Amino acid sequence: MSTRIDARFTELAKQGRSAFVTYVMAGDPDPTTSLEIIKALPKAGADIIELGVPFTDPMADGPSIQAAGLRALKAGMTLKKTLGMVRDFRKDDDVTPLVLMGYYNPIYIYGVDKFLADAKTAGVDGLIIVDLPPEEDDELCLPAMKAGLNFIRLATPTTDDKRLPAVLANTSGFVYYVSITGITGSASADSNVVGEAVARIKRHTRLPVCVGFGIRTPDAARAIAERANGAVVGTALVDALRGTLDAEGRATGKSVAAVADLVTALAQGVRGAKQAAE
Repeated sequence: MSTRIDARFTELAKQGRSAFVTYVMAGDPDPTTSLEIIKALPKAGADIIELGVPFTDPMADGPSIQAAGLRALKAGMTLKKTLGMVRDFRKDDDVTPLVLMGYYNPIYIYGVDKFLADAKTAGVDGLIIVDLPPEEDDELCLPAMKAGLNFIRLATPTTDDKRLPAVLANTSGFVYYVSITGITGSASADSNVVGEAVARIKRHTRLPVCVGFGIRTPDAARAIAERANGAVVGTALVDALRGTLDAEGRATGKSVAAVADLVTALAQGVRGAKQAAE
């Protein structure tokens, strides 16, 4: 099985550069604006898109992404509509890898088999489900792999060498290293510490390692990209969007451009990185 994610990392390896992975919340601040933002991301420099699925109890998310999820839910966003958004995106873009990131509950309610079939048909390439540990692989991870979707696992600073093999056993696409303990958007990443952590993970896997949490500036993105196969930015993009909304939390004429402009600046940071020797 080869997915768009695998193809993208192969292509980036040939170019000798790291991936720039962007995260936005599906349906924030409304479905129409959200789709425009997603469509603008690849042109602005995103190599891979993570699309958050709004959920009522997002325990791993910081205040910015929680608020984005609430705006999306208020605008009527659902898992079904998120898949519809992926289908709309795929009408014009059949190459950019797209990963859904969220929690298991909405998928469980949707029905795992139906969800996997619909996600594959819509053009989803991978899943990051933050509240399903490896012990629960039969629930979604193994069926997802059978359906041809990458199941991307999170590793954290507290994932030790004893735990890593379990975390990596059925992981595919890439490993998402969470560079700081705690919730999204809370602190900034130390690139030297991240470099050591990436090296440690790579002793256990041949998969690319992408690093997220705490990357807000082009310089920070460059520093991380020099030590990993990819840099993931989410909270900074969600904050850029929020900064353009009106008093009622609605999109304005600046909303799409604010996110796209920040993606362009961050992408230049990632592209300016000297790729760490494999």
